[in-house]
Amino acid sequence: MTLDIITSRALHPLRHSFFTRKGGASSGVFAGLNCGFGSTDMPEVVAINRARVAEAMDVAPDAIRTLQQVHSADVVTAPFEGSPAADAMVTNHPGTVLSILTADCQPVLLADPAAGVIGAAHAGWKGAIAGILEATVEAMRDLGASDIRAVIGPCISQRAYEVGPELLATFMAEDDAHARFFAQGQGDRLLFDLPGFGLSRLRAAGAEAEWTGHCTYSDAERFYSFRRATHAGEADYGRLIASIRL
Repeated sequence: MTLDIITSRALHPLRHSFFTRKGGASSGVFAGLNCGFGSTDMPEVVAINRARVAEAMDVAPDAIRTLQQVHSADVVTAPFEGSPAADAMVTNHPGTVLSILTADCQPVLLADPAAGVIGAAHAGWKGAIAGILEATVEAMRDLGASDIRAVIGPCISQRAYEVGPELLATFMAEDDAHARFFAQGQGDRLLFDLPGFGLSRLRAAGAEAEWTGHCTYSDAERFYSFRRATHAGEADYGRLIASIRL
């Protein structure tokens, strides 16, 4: 099956891809392009899926750089060995492919094509409020970037992201203005606008930013979703991959 890839004009002419779950070798609850070795999917099948990603990015499989994502504000600079514990990476080394794994959180790809600097970040609500997006922009500036464009890929949308009042309290403790990212749901439940929050943080940091507009929870045919899998009582879930190459 052909890979299903989402791109953005904002990141052109750099090769980049927000891969959907289509076109992979995994089966069962992982059916499709599961790229997460941290899942209980068969490692050899995940390796096949990652090889297909590498082919689409026109690199060898070992050129794909990923992280041990921990919902932090930590950024590392590639090249590096292994998969360090961090939630974003930047580089100015040609041929390097930076890749983020998600299943509802925001995959964010960033670039300053003229400066030859790229970045990739994983931003759930914890990482976003901790400052991972601002830290990524700053790390890119340290490498010489100035005109930074950022694109948030498929993630959970506000209409599908029901949270409790404790999350609102956490955000309000930082800034009362964060209330604008919460809408009233059923009872004491609230609906949180994760991509809206991500866009606001990126723009405040000085980056041009947009969201592709795809909701992972609402489109099971194209995307994996941790929350959807949890609601369905499934034992595990696949991981989407987003990649950018300098």
